[in-house]
Amino acid sequence: MLAATACQGRAAGADERPGADSLAGAAAADSGATSAATAAASVAAPAAPPADGPPRMTNTDPPFRYPAALYARKVQGNITLRLWVDSTGAVVPDSTRVAEPSGYPALDSSAVAGSEKLRFTPGMKDGRPTGAAILFPVFFRHPEAAPLPGDTVLRARP
Repeated sequence: MLAATACQGRAAGADERPGADSLAGAAAADSGATSAATAAASVAAPAAPPADGPPRMTNTDPPFRYPAALYARKVQGNITLRLWVDSTGAVVPDSTRVAEPSGYPALDSSAVAGSEKLRFTPGMKDGRPTGAAILFPVFFRHPEAAPLPGDTVLRARP
């Protein structure tokens, strides 16, 4: 069994774009507007921008492949990847690094290879999509192996 989860983004990048002025702001600045025009402008105003936050993974299944030789030996491990998720939600492959290795190079390589297939909703800053660096843990678990220390976070909740 294999589980993968994303951590919170730690830093926003410079991949920000200026946004257009909202209709509500333009209507509020026009002091000569009638109450009907102001009401129409507020109805036509765009919805509030999405809340700021880190990228969120959208994959329904983790794209990581357990190396066959290590699976046969019931080898397990945890890897933490450092990823750059751009303002479209794509992982920039050249930016992916192993922040914390598992101790098994084949597991680490499999995590890096699978990261290219990860998809995210982009991080948001000031209501606009932005690039962000995140730490992304990958857990390789064999269904017949003993749990690793700290695996209580991977158990299903009652």
